[in-house]
Amino acid sequence: MAYTTTDASLKDAFSQVGTVSSASIIMDRMTGRSKGFGFVEFNDDAEADAAIEKFNGFELDGRKLTVNEARPMEPRAPRTGGNGGGYSDRGGDRSGGRNW
Repeated sequence: MAYTTTDASLKDAFSQVGTVSSASIIMDRMTGRSKGFGFVEFNDDAEADAAIEKFNGFELDGRKLTVNEARPMEPRAPRTGGNGGGYSDRGGDRSGGRNW
């Protein structure tokens, strides 16, 4: 999805096939920029199916869409490597002393 697509333009486009109950672009918390995907919800399953049929491969704001039914997030394996978000005494003064 194009980074310029907004919640309103997404809702407007998908309203062509039915009543959109919500449309939201997922934004990156750090940058405030679109992550390039979003969610559109319909109250009627038949309208949602029609949206998938019509908009999968459709070009919106200059980018082709991939439209499918959302699935629950799969559990992820714990991250390995690194310091796991804990304390690290790396960096800072490299003279051999510790930076506390």
